[in-house]
Amino acid sequence: MIKQALISVSDKTGVLDFARALSALGVNILSTGGTAKLLQDNGVQVTEVADYTGFPEMLDGRVKTLHPKVHGGILARRDLPEHVAKLDEHGIPQIDMVVVNLYPFQQTVAKQECSLEDAIENIDIGGPTMLRSAAKNHRDVVVIVDPADYGVVLAEMKGTGEAAGPVSYETKFRLAKKVFAHTAQYDGAITNYLTSLGEDRQHATRSGYPQTLNMSFEKVQDMRYGENPHQGAAFYRDMSAVDGALASYRQLQGKELSYNNIADADAAWECVKSLGGLGQPAGCVIVKHANPCGVAIGTDALDAYNRALQTDPTSAFGGIIAFNVDVDGKAAEALAKLFVEVLIAPSFTEEARQIMSAKQNVRLLEIPLGAGQNPYDVKRVGGGLLVQSPDAKNVGLGDLRVVTKKQPTQQQLQDMMFAWRVAKFVKSNAIVFCGNGMTLGVGAGQMSRIDSARIASIKAQNAGLSLAGSAVASDAFFPFRDGLDVVVDAGATCVIHPGGSMRDQEVIDAADERGVVMLYTGTRHFRH
Repeated sequence: MIKQALISVSDKTGVLDFARALSALGVNILSTGGTAKLLQDNGVQVTEVADYTGFPEMLDGRVKTLHPKVHGGILARRDLPEHVAKLDEHGIPQIDMVVVNLYPFQQTVAKQECSLEDAIENIDIGGPTMLRSAAKNHRDVVVIVDPADYGVVLAEMKGTGEAAGPVSYETKFRLAKKVFAHTAQYDGAITNYLTSLGEDRQHATRSGYPQTLNMSFEKVQDMRYGENPHQGAAFYRDMSAVDGALASYRQLQGKELSYNNIADADAAWECVKSLGGLGQPAGCVIVKHANPCGVAIGTDALDAYNRALQTDPTSAFGGIIAFNVDVDGKAAEALAKLFVEVLIAPSFTEEARQIMSAKQNVRLLEIPLGAGQNPYDVKRVGGGLLVQSPDAKNVGLGDLRVVTKKQPTQQQLQDMMFAWRVAKFVKSNAIVFCGNGMTLGVGAGQMSRIDSARIASIKAQNAGLSLAGSAVASDAFFPFRDGLDVVVDAGATCVIHPGGSMRDQEVIDAADERGVVMLYTGTRHFRH
């Protein structure tokens, strides 16, 4: 039975209604500071913790709940007579529910004007202590750290038909696990921040890579297996996931996602999000084994899809297809003719969903478009973790430098900008032929750049696409002129790449000799 609850929250969302409901069920409420004032001002009967313990709040609020009468009432096991006797001996009532959320440390340190003193003062001490105490004794104490759980707990209490009935052990255990995950994340954020400060301890000069790095994830699902059937796997979502990330997907239909589905879907989604602002409203990306095998922009989803499919219809079989616009009925009719593992879009119209419902194994994912970027890109290696900032840079026209005698036409500029966006998402070494807003040939992941160039031209030939007048993007510089000669021989008339080779002048001279345009971006896009 829940007779007494302690409520002390920083995030006051829903707490007033929750406290009123508890009070109506006959629960005595203890509270502190701003929470107590909010409840009192709105007619909820509250006992201040200072009055309850007989010890005043002190040290500017640093000491409020750190008292045996609080923690004894939380931590005492009700099934041990000696614990109950000790409470009686010292006049300590039991506390059956703890409702606490913490000072906004992460929000504080996210502010540009934050100082070390601001950060320190927003490190909660009493809150995590109460939460951990209650979570440890979860058999006897209900602990709530998330306002989203107020309704669940109230429903169980009211459902018993008693004044304030018990909450199930299953719910109490789930809430306790949530608390330990939350306090671990909170302590991790504090550690990340403090160990990112340099010798000057200044917020403005802190490192983006703390001395100790803590990251928190929650499991979305177990996988049947990993990349291969003999490997176990699970998918975890970042607990601070950014807007528009793959992890925010909503699955509308289809089989459970596999490990490889999610990896390929992320590649497709990140690529298609980058296609905005290239002169057409719609973009489509087809990915197979983590590489784009067809990319295009068009007037609508159907147009973009039809053009993307032309690049490599063989590889598109069993692929992942992503759109940066809504998928309508016309596009769905075309998509239904191809074997596809996953379709991704900001939304699907009712007509599109009806058409795709005949393909129940196809996984339909809705993901809201967003420009957010994960703070870190990570890669596990033996005994460690490689951590870097995400490759978020999109080169603009103002970043380009023409290094050949021949100047680009407006159409060539558009083609090279499109090709460059695509090459960013192709595994290195990457060579991408493009023209008129679509890929014509993609060469990916070869140990030699010249081999990638040859494969890209072969892909175009196999698809029956002409490379005459095409644009080529290379994710890194041409180390020799041979790679340039291959793409020009295939039909390219303009090339975009970062530059930076010891033989840059040799390659520029070759471009002038062949009568093609060459642009430098000054930015490399290796993708491993």
